[in-house]
Amino acid sequence: MTLQPGDALTSHNFGLQIDGVMVEYLAEVSGMTMEQDVITYQQNTPDGKNHVRNLPGVKKNGTCTVVRGMTQSSSFTQWINESINGQMTTARKNASIIMMDFENNPVKRYNLRNAWCSKIDTSTVKAGEASALTETVTITFEELVIE
Repeated sequence: MTLQPGDALTSHNFGLQIDGVMVEYLAEVSGMTMEQDVITYQQNTPDGKNHVRNLPGVKKNGTCTVVRGMTQSSSFTQWINESINGQMTTARKNASIIMMDFENNPVKRYNLRNAWCSKIDTSTVKAGEASALTETVTITFEELVIE
């Protein structure tokens, strides 16, 4: 059974691809932003009236934050280490956050061009507590393309 027109995706089935290879299913994605400057341009019309237009300006780099369970995903861990260690020739990768339907079929993808990890934060560990360990990773990217 596939999604019918008007059906919304569920918010719990998504993953991260790096260079076309699915490396991690994620627990959370937040703050996926990309912004563009707005240029306000004023001119006079032939009949002397003031006319104001907004034009698109320079795109700014974007960021997003992903949370994953602390797993043994060597590809993702290697990417984090290359980024944090400043090995940018290998750390800049094309990544995609892929939203899937309830049958794991890709439905929407957010392609992040020249992405790299700029921050990692691990969850609190506490003796005697039985919660899952997570890593929160901030990903910086140069361009966002939505498919």
